[in-house]
Amino acid sequence: MQEEPRTIEAEAVRQRPDYEAAIVDAVRTSTAPRLLAMQLENYHAGDIADAFFRLTLPEREKLYRILKTDTLSEILEYLDEEERIRFINELTLRKAAAVLNRLEPDQTGDLIQSLVPEKQALLMELLDSEMRADIALIDSYDEDLIGSRMTTNFVEVPRDVTVKEAMNLLVKQAADNDNITTIYSYGNDHMYAGAVDLKDLIIARNDTPLEDILVASYPYVYGSDEVETVIDDLRDYNEDSIPVLGSDNRVLGVITTQSLLEALDQEMGEDYARFAGLTAEEDLEETLFVSLKKRLPWLLFLLALGLMVSWVVSLFEGVVAQIPLVLAFQSLILGMSGNVGTQSLGVTIRVLMDDELTGKEKRHLVAKEARVGFVNGLIMGSLAFVFLGLYILAAKHQTAAASFTISACIAVSLWLAMIVSSLTGTTIPIFFKKIGVDPAVASGPLITTINDLCAVILFYGLVWLFLIRMLGM
Repeated sequence: MQEEPRTIEAEAVRQRPDYEAAIVDAVRTSTAPRLLAMQLENYHAGDIADAFFRLTLPEREKLYRILKTDTLSEILEYLDEEERIRFINELTLRKAAAVLNRLEPDQTGDLIQSLVPEKQALLMELLDSEMRADIALIDSYDEDLIGSRMTTNFVEVPRDVTVKEAMNLLVKQAADNDNITTIYSYGNDHMYAGAVDLKDLIIARNDTPLEDILVASYPYVYGSDEVETVIDDLRDYNEDSIPVLGSDNRVLGVITTQSLLEALDQEMGEDYARFAGLTAEEDLEETLFVSLKKRLPWLLFLLALGLMVSWVVSLFEGVVAQIPLVLAFQSLILGMSGNVGTQSLGVTIRVLMDDELTGKEKRHLVAKEARVGFVNGLIMGSLAFVFLGLYILAAKHQTAAASFTISACIAVSLWLAMIVSSLTGTTIPIFFKKIGVDPAVASGPLITTINDLCAVILFYGLVWLFLIRMLGM
């Protein structure tokens, strides 16, 4: 009996309060602005952001007036892209500029570009000169370069100081730069000299020279590097941030884990688009004309290949007329060859992201995929021989000899089609890479259609050769 109150109390603790409802209620019931501001200080900025657009415009405007600029910038961080634009548009120009000045330069630049041109110009004029310079630096890089993904939020100290002096410099810069997990160092001519982890800096003795704990081999990238070429390297290092250098080897900014994840997401989206036979990733705002422009060229090319497949099938009308049963298994051969080709294509695209891949390694990749296709084809062909033979015997009322002869022909066709598909899924993207074309253009639909053509020729060719010409069925 004594355990029950404690159980009820524990259940109450585990149940999360409805902070959103409490915030909305506080805004609507409080009449004293100072008291409301004090109440909201007890809530996390993320909870305020969740409640923000449950409020009416006049209620939000009341919050814009009473909340500090730092609090408003924290709330902005937890809003999605559409809500951020709405948030900025509802603020006065000066308040919006003050909030934007407290964000990362890359975030501020992206937000301003999402606004109407007239408001963009006005806000840019109201931003701090340092923020404008940082935005201009990031915007100077094309979207496919790593410099466009960097942030200028980092701490940098000279190499020839002690740990105590480095800590003092860190404290001074931390007010404006909160990305302090890794501290970067520079030497002569302000050139990048390495980095040190904050933890190592804290535990080191004050009089220790910074050079003694500095990691001179800490990784870095150049702002002019393409995102696609360095993204795997950045991911492999597993660091919170990596410095981005200019052509003079000075640190311009850093690429953070968050920026890296966004870049990965975008690259995957582009790759999926290419696998679908598109030239770029589509979005919801895209016009009908732009979508058609992306899709039609590939569809027309694939239509021509598809017509070729149909023409090849028509050449074997006599084969189908003599043994109609084989027509039922055409989709099996084509489907499996397409699946195998797409698998090999995916593996090859992933491997080809390494620009330093040697000719020997490429040949090894082709041989390996051929072996995989050979073994997979052997396994699938063996299964097809047994089960299709039994199916034809039981369902089509053929003799045992005829049933397993037909299934043997289908099995061999499947085996050879899977080997060929493995080779085309590997060699075509390698060829595209060789001639300077993005290998991802060798998309799923292209490989599948080419494999359909090869599979049809193999399947009906073997049926004609073995079942009709040799066995006279």
